[in-house]
Amino acid sequence: MLKFWKKKETPAVPAESAPAPVEAEVVADATAATEEHASAIAKEPAPVEAEAAPARRSWRERLSGSAFARGLSGLFARNPKLDDDLLDELETCLLTADVGIGAATEIVDGLRKRVGKREFADANALLAALRADLARLLAPVAQPLVVDGRKPFVLLMVGVNGVGKTTTIGKLARRFQAEGRSIILAAGDTFRAAAVEQLKTWGERNHVPVIAQGSGADSASVIFDALQTARSRGADVLIADTAGRLHTQVGLMDELGKIRRVLGKLDAEAPHEVLMVIDGTTGQNAVNQVRQFRESIGVSGLVVTKLDGTAKGGVVFALAREFGLPIRYVGLGEGIEDLRTFDAEAFVDGLLPASIGATGPA
Repeated sequence: MLKFWKKKETPAVPAESAPAPVEAEVVADATAATEEHASAIAKEPAPVEAEAAPARRSWRERLSGSAFARGLSGLFARNPKLDDDLLDELETCLLTADVGIGAATEIVDGLRKRVGKREFADANALLAALRADLARLLAPVAQPLVVDGRKPFVLLMVGVNGVGKTTTIGKLARRFQAEGRSIILAAGDTFRAAAVEQLKTWGERNHVPVIAQGSGADSASVIFDALQTARSRGADVLIADTAGRLHTQVGLMDELGKIRRVLGKLDAEAPHEVLMVIDGTTGQNAVNQVRQFRESIGVSGLVVTKLDGTAKGGVVFALAREFGLPIRYVGLGEGIEDLRTFDAEAFVDGLLPASIGATGPA
């Protein structure tokens, strides 16, 4: 690997905040990683070659196969009567889809009162009211991530193992590149050697530099070095990976606090966003994860992945009601284009049938 920069003198900081000197390495385009190309690698990464964009599938096409959407479609497909049985079935459907007791009870009780006041002419009117209630619950958390105003913008990615964190980093890097931003990645998940290699692969694929050390290195040290590099190169965004960890692993959770403190020695406001990746299929366990991570590191935004046809999908509503944290993105499939900026109305429309008797994509 290539030496990426000459170490500069920095002001003395407390022992914890000044990681031991290491030989960081940068991984760029694999086809150019030779000594005669060293000067080229030291410059801005090559622009991503244009690729034929796959057809973008609608939210309804992506979500209509989820357990949540199937349950609601089946409920309204038979043109049900406006009675307690319908509302009981609706509540069961919401709970089964992991909407959570609090959100499900709040929504159904509100509809029950309106049915009692004869506000709905038929089940179609109730469906429209349900659509409005669900969208209203999500509207406050539909806040896109804004990375302007700080350079580099430091984005710290956290979450448990298996949620799609590293893949999300790769997709985010591509999104930012498409916006004309320069990106550097930090391989801070030093707990697993495979995670470092996976991030390097994403870097090579997208022509994005990856700052990495050996397996088992101090994660805070890697990310500290990456921030120094990003500042010296004038990069727009630094995306730092971290080890996937269970919220019950106290030692690893404490490491996140150390990362924040170490970054603060270079930039008092860093990280500027702590983005937690949630697996949409884990249901109420995701709520417990967010609660613990928020206490340890101060989560400022969420990405909910795996919300395509295999997911229940309702946990998005539970998270919105419980925490009110911005949902920045949702994953609706495996492709780069399937990481979508969260849109509350589009999400709800994708889950609900267009009208009584309507099932499947519109």
